[in-house]
Amino acid sequence: MNKEIISKLKNGLIVSCQAEGDSPFNTPEGVTMFAKSAIAGGAVGIRSEGIEKIKIILNTVAVPVIGLIKSQFEDGSVKITGSFLDVDDLTSIGCPIIAVDGTFRKREGLTGPEFIRRIKSEFNSFIMADISKEDEAIECEQAGADLISTTLNGYTPETLSDKAFSPNFDLVKSLVKRIKKPLIAEGRINSPQAAKKMIELGAFAVVVGTAITRPQIITSWFVDAIKK
Repeated sequence: MNKEIISKLKNGLIVSCQAEGDSPFNTPEGVTMFAKSAIAGGAVGIRSEGIEKIKIILNTVAVPVIGLIKSQFEDGSVKITGSFLDVDDLTSIGCPIIAVDGTFRKREGLTGPEFIRRIKSEFNSFIMADISKEDEAIECEQAGADLISTTLNGYTPETLSDKAFSPNFDLVKSLVKRIKKPLIAEGRINSPQAAKKMIELGAFAVVVGTAITRPQIITSWFVDAIKK
């Protein structure tokens, strides 16, 4: 089953269909419409957040779905599927791929790699490790993660300065040489040209979210450019 999932993602586009706050799409039906549109455009996979939203997407699409539950660390920074309860909930709805925070920050007393090692020993789960830097990726691979994604680069206190690299081609280029598990490029990939370059650098697949599924942010890019 794992090999089948991986083969469906190779050299493809995964669209992150998420909505938060007062977005009119912040409903299970709203994000599912995004997912259906993405697949119609050729996406090979969907990434989404929240049990109810993922449940509807799973029942609607026929491509691999990457599911997660967002919360926060004490400093307010984002945490991706940070508890065993989260993993259990995602497993119980049949989510085929679970994205897990693979950073060194501690949750339930464990670093990301330690947490993933426990998940792999206690759950029959296919895990994508969301990392922010190279050594996290290496340790998550050693812990048993099935996929490694650069999702959190620039979004942890330690890597905030990396937001200047939009997207971080150097991180992907380096990790392709250092890990054997499929590397998923994600984070600030806002153009087709950037997505193509990630594949050319050796990324197994590319995740794009904001540039496809955040109309209010895309609109603000145009508004800001016009004002300048």
